[in-house]
Amino acid sequence: MPEQGREVDAVGGTPEAAPPAVRVEGLGKRFGEQVAVAGVDLVLPAGRFVGLVGPNGAGKTTTLSMVTGLLRPDQGRVEVAGHDVWRDPAAVKARIGVLPEGLRLFERLSGRELLAYTGRLRGLPGAEVDKRATQLLDVLDLAGSQHKLVIDYSTGMRKKIGLAAALLHNPEVLFLDEPFEGVDPVSAQTIRGVLERYTASGATVVFSSHVMELVESLCDWVAVMAAGRIRAHGPLAEVRGDAPTLQRAFLELVGAQGRDAGESLDWLGGAR
Repeated sequence: MPEQGREVDAVGGTPEAAPPAVRVEGLGKRFGEQVAVAGVDLVLPAGRFVGLVGPNGAGKTTTLSMVTGLLRPDQGRVEVAGHDVWRDPAAVKARIGVLPEGLRLFERLSGRELLAYTGRLRGLPGAEVDKRATQLLDVLDLAGSQHKLVIDYSTGMRKKIGLAAALLHNPEVLFLDEPFEGVDPVSAQTIRGVLERYTASGATVVFSSHVMELVESLCDWVAVMAAGRIRAHGPLAEVRGDAPTLQRAFLELVGAQGRDAGESLDWLGGAR
């Protein structure tokens, strides 16, 4: 059996490395005088659960927006599954699923109608769309709300129907921006189970978060971002190094270790 993430040449029988899920070279983006992403170089392996972590304002959302073709970079290039995002956008969009932060949905459609519409936009046959929609609604615990308008969905339900829409066409790479933000524990566990099953099949998940405990429990490969730059990347154990937790390693990497607001807020909570 060939190694995971490698292909065997049919003629000579020699292993040939599969293309990475994402290849980023010199990626940069500026908004006025503010540099959001400062020349990022990064290669994300295929078939892994990848975490892009960093504090708020680190450039994670901007980076993911450029990688998925939602925002044009000022400089650099991006390849997803071996295809250039800006030269071959149709090929890339056919291979990716995206659940962005601040997800906007067609709120006057029901959950099932939204999946039916998404599937037809993707060019899937109607019968296949109905089959996949039924399965996703069931697995994500939305079957009982499938005929309810999306505008009436809770935050957790919106995340789950958005995930269903992103998975409907069975993408090679799934991009999620803060997928557990504002989600209740039951919905979070459901989403987590679906993502673990998806990556177990050999697909790739790339998700951004600032919750280190979540990343440490889910991911096997991590990239740490701060101030628009990549500070460290690689397998989780390598990035964590000798630190007891990813949280501790993260604080050291972004230069936040040892900060203490106690002295500057000595007035807070004192006698009035």
